[in-house]
Amino acid sequence: MITTKISEKLKDLLLGENVNVQLSVPQLVEMSISRGEALLTADGAVVAQTGKYTGRSPDDRFIVEEESSKDNIDWGNVNRPISSEVFNSLYNKVMDHLKTKDGLYVFKGFAGADPASRLSIQVVNEFAWHNLFVHQLFIRPSEEELNEHEAQFTIVSAPSFKANPTIDGTNSEAFVIVSMEKRIILIGGTEYAGEMKKSIFSIMNYLLPEKGILPMHCSANVGTDGDVALFFGLSGTGKTTLSADADRKLVGDDEHGWSDNGVFNIEGGCYAKCINLSAEKEPEIFGAIRFGSVLENVAINPETRTPDYDDGSLTENTRAAYPIQAIDNIVDPSVAGHPKTIVFLTADAFGVLPPISILTKEQAMYHFLSGFTSKLAGTERGITSPEATFSTCFGSPFLPLHATVYAEMLGKKIDEHDAQVFLVNTGWTGGEYGVGHRMDLKYTRTMVRAALEGKLKNAETEVNAVFGLEMPIAIDGVPTEVLNPRNAWADGEQYDKKANELANLFHENFKKFGTVSKDISSKGGPIA
Repeated sequence: MITTKISEKLKDLLLGENVNVQLSVPQLVEMSISRGEALLTADGAVVAQTGKYTGRSPDDRFIVEEESSKDNIDWGNVNRPISSEVFNSLYNKVMDHLKTKDGLYVFKGFAGADPASRLSIQVVNEFAWHNLFVHQLFIRPSEEELNEHEAQFTIVSAPSFKANPTIDGTNSEAFVIVSMEKRIILIGGTEYAGEMKKSIFSIMNYLLPEKGILPMHCSANVGTDGDVALFFGLSGTGKTTLSADADRKLVGDDEHGWSDNGVFNIEGGCYAKCINLSAEKEPEIFGAIRFGSVLENVAINPETRTPDYDDGSLTENTRAAYPIQAIDNIVDPSVAGHPKTIVFLTADAFGVLPPISILTKEQAMYHFLSGFTSKLAGTERGITSPEATFSTCFGSPFLPLHATVYAEMLGKKIDEHDAQVFLVNTGWTGGEYGVGHRMDLKYTRTMVRAALEGKLKNAETEVNAVFGLEMPIAIDGVPTEVLNPRNAWADGEQYDKKANELANLFHENFKKFGTVSKDISSKGGPIA
């Protein structure tokens, strides 16, 4: 078993008399409030502000260049190398900094709901509310598991320690540095709690493929007959909305592994966006926010102590962290069988992709590697056209290995378990953003439900001439003119022009995967 190569400095720190290990939720709530780190809502949720960093800081994320791992890492803009000397120097400074604090907090738990492949983790926090956050987001051990717990990876989080880029070799005061060799994640200068969550996901993306397990940035649910579905999609594509189904139980909403036994949730909680949250629009998330939940950068009414989810004055990236058990309709423990259906979600603001397409394995690998959606640039002053966004494997910021490793694993899993894959466009139809309209959610739900129920297995289809995608000709409950996007446009030639524009963007993006076989690289459709 891999274990943290714990330094004497960390040992000394953890043995300090002011270290609080495995506190309960009520204790952490009380300490978060009494130490002035956060406010308390009328329902007992903890509300914290994260200062200037209200989201992840990808330019400040590094991986230590070490002999044991450097040949495995896909170095570049996502995985930036940093030397052992820089890491060691910062590590020593952070240890000395934390020793001056009058209280530290340690959480011991797991990443991975499947005991056969889970990672034992410990998190050392300067802030009580950060420790409450990881307590809610990761998997809590039983008393017996806690007694036998031996950390395989340690997060050390010191938000109030600010790096000096000139001296410390960082890009700014903030840093997130992973040492695969020392099994340590060092975080400083940022109070954004999501850095801890996503750092562990990145570690799982490095470790799981070694075991033949595919790590995935997706949600998962299970039908009444045990059929499993996966939903991949970037922000704004409807992943949370479409995977939350009263007729299906949720396995998890964000991070999963797919092993020889089936799928499992990597986390023990949810980290949901809550800007404009309401009980009417998203009742599951709204109802899950209760005592001990953590609200990040959410405005609170000082008199009633109720959250104002419509207030985005601090950031649009307001968040709520809570254990998955706060949702009623779940699979517990968060493990399930092999997926029968895989759904790739995209919000195409060009308005040209079909609302649903049936993918071959090669097309699935192509669109998995592409990870396309649209950035709605029309919401920014002076910009009226949408921008194509490509996030490899629907999670490029979290992939330490080359993207083709994950794509090849997906292709193998699709073959082994005869999974059917669909590309679903939840974006625009009848014209691009500003001209057409957003796909009707009731039609999207009907199409997804038909896919999950196997009704499209032998459906009659036609091929989209630009993208080479198979489009069902008829789906009960969906108007036929909706299914072919060209028919939804008033001017077919304008559709062709805009569709070829997007297809060329696909082709340009795919050039970075130069080693991928032509069987896959040709699946973006003919080059215009």
